[in-house]
Amino acid sequence: MKKLKAVVNTLDKKSHINREIYGHFSEHLGRCIYNGIYVGENSDIPNTNGVRNDIIEAFKEIKMPVLRWPGGCFADEYHWKDGIGEKSERPKMVNTHWGGVTEDNSFGTHEFFNMCEELGCEPYLAGNVGSGTVEELADWIEYITFDGVSPMADLRRKNGREKPWKLKYLGIGNENWGCGGNMRPEYYADLYRRYSTYCRNFGGNELYKVAGGPNVDDYNWTTKLMEGINDFHAKAISLHYYTIPSGDFFNKGSATDFTDEVYYQTIKNAMHIGTLIEKHNNIMKQHSDNMKLIVDEWGCWFDVQEGTNPGFLFQQNTMRDAIVAAVSLNIFNEHSDVVAMANLAQAVNVLQALLLTEGEKLVKTPTYHVFNMYKTHQDAELLYSYCENEEAGGKIPAVTKSASIDKDGHVTLTFSNASLEEDFEIECELVGNSFTKAEAQVLTYGDVHAYNDFEDGERIVPAEHKAEITEKGVKFTLPKLSVVSVRLF
Repeated sequence: MKKLKAVVNTLDKKSHINREIYGHFSEHLGRCIYNGIYVGENSDIPNTNGVRNDIIEAFKEIKMPVLRWPGGCFADEYHWKDGIGEKSERPKMVNTHWGGVTEDNSFGTHEFFNMCEELGCEPYLAGNVGSGTVEELADWIEYITFDGVSPMADLRRKNGREKPWKLKYLGIGNENWGCGGNMRPEYYADLYRRYSTYCRNFGGNELYKVAGGPNVDDYNWTTKLMEGINDFHAKAISLHYYTIPSGDFFNKGSATDFTDEVYYQTIKNAMHIGTLIEKHNNIMKQHSDNMKLIVDEWGCWFDVQEGTNPGFLFQQNTMRDAIVAAVSLNIFNEHSDVVAMANLAQAVNVLQALLLTEGEKLVKTPTYHVFNMYKTHQDAELLYSYCENEEAGGKIPAVTKSASIDKDGHVTLTFSNASLEEDFEIECELVGNSFTKAEAQVLTYGDVHAYNDFEDGERIVPAEHKAEITEKGVKFTLPKLSVVSVRLF
């Protein structure tokens, strides 16, 4: 077993890790909302106002900080007034983006905001710019947040909600370079300025407005957008990046059947998000000192599971996904001076999901367990850290890591080992504070293709792991194909 030396300086605080970096995404897509999060008040599955209780408990366990809704591409064909009022009277629509199924609008504004209140997480709305109007979006903000007398506030009260909700995060459009209107960046920048003007702050509610940013490496979009909005009521721009092994959107490959070579290429592609963040940030800094990036769609995108609706984007979730999640979260932590939020796509039953459901059954995926192991980074301070490294698979650095310190002085270390062949012993020197206790967890499994399912249950779960306090710091093993978290007290 090779020894790798690491250093963490507990006195060198680099940036604040916003809790929203550990955010999530729920779109009206496949079984994410319906027969996933939402089963309706009359379901035999235990629920609170139609939302599954086991999902509420699972989201609370990982301290879900923010949830994006209603899309995705769906957002730019969603008309919010269809999703309020008596459910039997809500108009139906065709979900043209995702499977051509009928959307009955039984999960709408009240259901979403009440769920977020129950979870204690921030709602993040994606507003309809593609097929909506300025008035429609302005009315939605008023309906949600105004506490005085007005047509929209009175309509909210008529529908059973006296007090306004709080809304912090507002995305003005989604993927407007693609499914949100196939716009040119110059045109979208002007639209953004117009829509943003009429999205008002009511009472004590202050909107954090997010402009629709680039797809992957479209640096021209970022340049033209920044030139056009020039800090005009925008706190951040979005960035979308999905990890696809081949890099070919039309040839994504299987979620469970892949070679070692494809595995390493997947992890290499996941690591590319760090380069994208840095390059887009360099462009942004030429126009603003304050703008942040929000990576509000990220994760693995593979071919749908055989036998499922191609428009539902259902895929299994293996140890490969766990490594991608760990690598990505470590990168977001390391870039927390730039990244204000990130949202894994998606929360339930879609793409790199946290949870899978089938009837009354629920399974937590390996990706879910990574978020649970990393949750103590939320709202902590990023620390300087360094670790020696080795090459894995002839393609990538084997190890990624990040370190943070919370308000109580406790330190979290998170390490991932992408190697399929090599275990490492990490000897970590701690500069600054001293610690007397270490608690560690490891997530690993002998087969990179393994996953949790309804037949075999949850085989891949975190286990207690040995971490030993030493004279200079802490040491622990980092097994091949593993994620390790260490808490120091």
